[in-house]
Amino acid sequence: MSAGRDDAAADAGSQRLDKWLWAARFFKTRPLAVEAINGGKVQVDGQRVKPGRAIRPGTRLTIHKGELEWRIEVLGIAKQRRPAAEAMLLYTEDEASRLRRQDMVRERREAGSTPSPEHGRPTKRDRRRIGEFIGRER
Repeated sequence: MSAGRDDAAADAGSQRLDKWLWAARFFKTRPLAVEAINGGKVQVDGQRVKPGRAIRPGTRLTIHKGELEWRIEVLGIAKQRRPAAEAMLLYTEDEASRLRRQDMVRERREAGSTPSPEHGRPTKRDRRRIGEFIGRER
């Protein structure tokens, strides 16, 4: 029976990767975190892992979300999801990673990358033009 208690004590300073990513607010839900991990978007110490992988303070993670990338080191474990200000205390980001990510966000903002009007539903103006083209009256 004491072996079970020893395992619990050893795991007291660790947490499942998917739960930690959710608690640290990298993903809005745990299923989204699991999907990213299974898709290879999250790496632990440079290797693909499963969502149940136990992480501890000192573990290095690489997280890809879209075009953005975070290279972080785990500083703490949180069993509950807390406010964003507290979640930021759970990790520290590599300075080069932070600068690269900020540059990408700034470039995207300056380029004005908004969805082009050609995609998605036609606007009211487009619908009127289509109606005129096919011979429908207003």
